[in-house]
Amino acid sequence: MTTPNSSVTDLSTLVGSWTLDPGTTSVEFHTKAMWVLNVKGTVKAVGGSGTVDAEGAFSGSLVLDAASIDTGKKKRDEHLRTADFLEVVKYPTVTFTATGGHPVADGKVEVIGSLTVHGRTQPLTVPARVSVTNGTATVIAEVDVDRSEWGITWSKLGAGLKNHVVVSARFSRG
Repeated sequence: MTTPNSSVTDLSTLVGSWTLDPGTTSVEFHTKAMWVLNVKGTVKAVGGSGTVDAEGAFSGSLVLDAASIDTGKKKRDEHLRTADFLEVVKYPTVTFTATGGHPVADGKVEVIGSLTVHGRTQPLTVPARVSVTNGTATVIAEVDVDRSEWGITWSKLGAGLKNHVVVSARFSRG
């Protein structure tokens, strides 16, 4: 049994089905506009789940509402929802699908999966930390992505293609 707030690398201790709690899950991104302006924003999680088997093998998903993108600037947010970026009318969700992974150094787990954005699916490996508190599992992950890999290449002055994404996803036994 894991102690509260402990980092978990032996996922076999988490056997079962898990359901995402969108209300306590956060997804933030950070990028630069025109190479100098820091832009921060959020996207809301709308669903997700996971399963862990007795050997610690896992799979799961995290689904985001693309239209919920919020950088605090209405005009910019409206532009991010267009075909130049997320094209939310045609592609209303962003989905990460985990297909497996394994423990790595420093109490982290490497999550292997794919990210679907703007109708394109690309492989993505994400280092994460898993902790357990009072029957909930929290997965905290940070990853840098180049949005051009998903065909999102619009950029004023050729800047801001790289994005740093921070996810804190909370799951409860489902």
